[in-house]
Amino acid sequence: MTKHIFFSGKGGVGKTTMASATAIHYALTGEKTLIVTTDPASNLADVFEQEIGHKITSIRGIDNLHAMEIDPDEATREYKERIIGPYREIMPEDVIASLEENLSGPCTTEMASFDRFIDFMETDEYDVIVFDTAPTGHTIRLLELPVDWSRHIEEASKGSGQTCLGPVQSIQDSKDKYDRATALLKDPERTTFIFVMRPDDLSLYETLRASRELETIGIKSGEIIINGILPREVCEVGFFKRKYGSEQAVIKKTEKTIKKSRRYMLLRDNEVKGVDALRNIAEELFARN
Repeated sequence: MTKHIFFSGKGGVGKTTMASATAIHYALTGEKTLIVTTDPASNLADVFEQEIGHKITSIRGIDNLHAMEIDPDEATREYKERIIGPYREIMPEDVIASLEENLSGPCTTEMASFDRFIDFMETDEYDVIVFDTAPTGHTIRLLELPVDWSRHIEEASKGSGQTCLGPVQSIQDSKDKYDRATALLKDPERTTFIFVMRPDDLSLYETLRASRELETIGIKSGEIIINGILPREVCEVGFFKRKYGSEQAVIKKTEKTIKKSRRYMLLRDNEVKGVDALRNIAEELFARN
């Protein structure tokens, strides 16, 4: 077990369910656990059947488990105020207006969410932090940010001194912060990446592509969960027999092409919602594999 566990995968593969079940597993073993989502479209609150939102919330029915859904708009507001706040009482209004304009671009929203994300990575308050991330393409971009912005800050400090994150002088500490985040992300002793996929070719290709992209920035994925596999006993005839054969072919292809630790989860016959259902998933996920 590493302290930071990242879940990624294309939309609809069961990523949030697997992340939530994993968080429950570690909480039940006595580890103080946080699950945090960086996906604006996350259904984390629906999965746990309780309100969560942009605040750390205790999960009912599970000791040691907390959750948070990062709200990009709220994270951006907090980030802007952290940058501009110290100047409000000492700088003219036109300067403050200029700062606010510099912080109005999309890169600020992008970085604000990641800044909050890094805060969680650096906290000592939790034993395990599970990150339920956005669909794969967005996640790759998110993980590239500390490298990109560290370089951006360094280059801007040699030029105008302005970035869309604010004045370089006021955010110089961010470079050190992003460098630390990069080190954490690349350290397999502290960070594990888990890709969730379905047993179909599109999901396999997405997982292969994402795994290779991570490796190009020095991050190694550690595990794959193949989720939603049809049980053999219900696939004796017709459509289901053909579908089962197709899935098994993809599973074999996955085992040949991706040399990672794998877990296998059967397709459920009901929607997974609530702590009891997630507890059952956790038991199966960690007992079967």
